[in-house]
Amino acid sequence: MPPAADTTATSRHEAPPRTERPSKPAGTYGVWLFAIAIAAAAFNLRPVVTSLGPLLDQVRADLGMNPTLAGLLTAVPSLCFGVFGFAAPTIARRVGPIAVITAGMGAITAGVLARSFAGGTAVFLLLTALALAGVAVSNVLLPVVIKRYFPEKVGPMIGLYSMALSAGTALAAAVTVPLTGSLGGDWRYGLGVWAALGAVALLLWLPVLLSRRERGEKAAGSAAPVKLPITRSRTAWALACFFGLQATGAYVVMGWLPKIFQDAGIDKGTSGVLLAVTMVIGVPVSFVLPNLAARRGDQRLFVVVLAACGIAGYAGLAIAPAGASWLWCVLVGLSNCAFPLVLTMIGLRARTAGGVAQLSAFAQGIGYLISIPGPILIGRIYDVTGEWYGPLGFLALLLVPQMLFGLRAARARHIEDEAVHPAPAAEQVKA
Repeated sequence: MPPAADTTATSRHEAPPRTERPSKPAGTYGVWLFAIAIAAAAFNLRPVVTSLGPLLDQVRADLGMNPTLAGLLTAVPSLCFGVFGFAAPTIARRVGPIAVITAGMGAITAGVLARSFAGGTAVFLLLTALALAGVAVSNVLLPVVIKRYFPEKVGPMIGLYSMALSAGTALAAAVTVPLTGSLGGDWRYGLGVWAALGAVALLLWLPVLLSRRERGEKAAGSAAPVKLPITRSRTAWALACFFGLQATGAYVVMGWLPKIFQDAGIDKGTSGVLLAVTMVIGVPVSFVLPNLAARRGDQRLFVVVLAACGIAGYAGLAIAPAGASWLWCVLVGLSNCAFPLVLTMIGLRARTAGGVAQLSAFAQGIGYLISIPGPILIGRIYDVTGEWYGPLGFLALLLVPQMLFGLRAARARHIEDEAVHPAPAAEQVKA
């Protein structure tokens, strides 16, 4: 009897995954411009959300939002990221990822500026959704661009991207309140001023777009990627669930942490600074963590450590929010570094830029849809109880399944292998 056929990677009915020829920016100037543009784009991916948290009470009072509707507002990012994130790879295949990211920077700029003139809740939510659509497509495609144009520097470039994202998040959280005060105390100016950062990023991406002149996949100098049956990959599903659960905690923190501290007797300015501390922790960690994670065969140790930090931080916020507020912020900030970790794993779990594009869209799209109920439920629990014990206990509990899914996603696997059809059993063994 001959030995059974090896079907761990491919079957006799399917060709192995195609190898893409990596593209690189032309010249030293092109490399630096591209890297700066990536950092500038990442810097703009969170101020649309974290600038709102410290001013949420003012916005609610002016626009007539109740706590449940405010909880819906904190869930809008997840909804937009899920819906628009799914569309990003399809659009990128037609016009190129650089063009889509450039358009995303334009949407962020326009949405952030225009929402500051909104006269009602519906218009405010609609314009926020426009800005978040730009964030969504950029979320999905920036790792793809890094994989394609910096194939030998995935860890450092994901680190740069994550660090810039954390820096933008922290800056918006820290300075929005004092900046609003210096502009006359009107929340509209305090939110609208962040459109200037989006305009800077847009100006950086325009020359990158013109220099690359991408036209979909052909511009990358490679064949169109094989469409993977990604839903067959257990790693892809584990990444999606891990992404969704970490996003739930992150967006609740960005939307509600200042309110938690304000209810504990801490003033608005200090609560904004404390939110900034939570985000600032992610700046150095987001640069170092992807490099460390990329060097290991799996990333399970990091998954466990970050989850443990989050459980301790949420417990501290529930028991004594004002007693050791800085410590709780540091612990929660470390827990939120699951975001750069999952981005790194997305880059490592696929062999090609095309595979990363599909995995990024799947993990982020499904993940953000999973995260939608969390912020709404947090707002509802707080609305009913008027206390933060229940919401914070719920967040701590979610870290348990997050860790379990993360442990599965952290194993050294490639989705291309898992998504391939195995050969029928009758063909594997022949007499």
